[in-house]
Amino acid sequence: MTDTDTADAASITEADIQLIQRILPHRYPFLLVDRVTKIDGLKSAVGIKNVTMNEPHFQGHFPGQPIMPGVTIIEAMAQTAGVMCACAMNKIDGDLMIYFMNIDNCKFRRKVVPGDQLEMHVEVMRGRPGGRVWRFRGTGYVDGEVAAEAEFAAMIDPGSAR
Repeated sequence: MTDTDTADAASITEADIQLIQRILPHRYPFLLVDRVTKIDGLKSAVGIKNVTMNEPHFQGHFPGQPIMPGVTIIEAMAQTAGVMCACAMNKIDGDLMIYFMNIDNCKFRRKVVPGDQLEMHVEVMRGRPGGRVWRFRGTGYVDGEVAAEAEFAAMIDPGSAR
């Protein structure tokens, strides 16, 4: 359900691109999640990034052999976590800002290339509504194969202006 005008935020279990844009301040070329297919409150979420050749980073990373930069994979996981938190905490259409604090245990296992669909599984390791510092675990898959994994911390600032 994505109709947040009539839905209780806790009942939101998925987010299309329109809802994602109501939550995240990111826009092209840095909006890196196309859809969130599963949101389980403040426990976990699954985001989708359809990787296409027309993304600007492929012009230089790398000419003739385009590979999605690892940092953008981790950013896509973080954006998925942001959508999950905003939905669960009823921060849609708010001024929610989320800032990276650190990235740990990051590993890249497989190339992500144009034509792939990156499926990002994120889960909350630590955090609570009203709390500012959160910790997440994310794993990115392509065709069921692990492409990247990381733990990351973020500060959630519910009152920042866009």
